[in-house]
Amino acid sequence: MTAKNKNNQSLFNRCITALNKYNSLNDLRDKADNEGNEKEVKKYNRLCENSFDKYLDYLYQLPKYEQNRIENL
Repeated sequence: MTAKNKNNQSLFNRCITALNKYNSLNDLRDKADNEGNEKEVKKYNRLCENSFDKYLDYLYQLPKYEQNRIENL
């Protein structure tokens, strides 16, 4: 996916990457939770929080029209 404005492309890509990383870590956290492994749940929860914080940081640096495009994926 490409940004509407080429100047935002790098930040747009970082935002998408952080969101994808969050989604994959969230899947691992759910799997660990289903298995009852509390240690891994805590680990993946911390990693999920960090990647979601990065996603939000990148998202808030983008203009509203780019934010809307990412959120509507």
